[in-house]
Amino acid sequence: MTSEAVADSGFPEIDARRFRNVLGQFCTGITVITTFDDDRAPVGFACQSFAALSLDPPLVLFCPTKQSRTWAAIERAGRFCVNVLAEEQRELCARFGSREPDKFAGTAWHTTEFDLPQIDEALASIDCRVDRVIDGGDHHIVIGRVLALAETTESGRPLLFYRGQYTAIEPEKTVPAPWRADLEHFLTTTTLDTWL
Repeated sequence: MTSEAVADSGFPEIDARRFRNVLGQFCTGITVITTFDDDRAPVGFACQSFAALSLDPPLVLFCPTKQSRTWAAIERAGRFCVNVLAEEQRELCARFGSREPDKFAGTAWHTTEFDLPQIDEALASIDCRVDRVIDGGDHHIVIGRVLALAETTESGRPLLFYRGQYTAIEPEKTVPAPWRADLEHFLTTTTLDTWL
């Protein structure tokens, strides 16, 4: 869509760099979404736009660009694995975020019970079936039905992305938090007056 078309639509023009900078204030986790291609070669890409969506039924979502070669493979396969990266996996993240043709070269991985490539040493993995795909501008919004869950380590720290840089954090467990009970119901609260 051209800038003239955006302006004519009645919406204000948003500068792309400003958009990135402002949204960069929102800290995100980093995942690698994987599957097998038609030749049974493992493929994947680094993805920040991943989120839990529903507990009942168990659904997650991620948002690949419409030009993503990995998304094309996932669409054909109908299944994918979400690998939640650990702080120590920055180099792996950079490789899966690049245009390198064989991103799995030198990467330790194994096959899950649902025949999907899972990266070793990731904090967690989530096997999913593609449930539906929704248009999201220059991205797709892919909703996945969860098939299996695994925590590959209980003590690691997550790899995060904030203001264009990698970072990591671990919740403080020694200070009581009165709101922790609320977090237990973060995905289950459905009343109209909830801030969730």
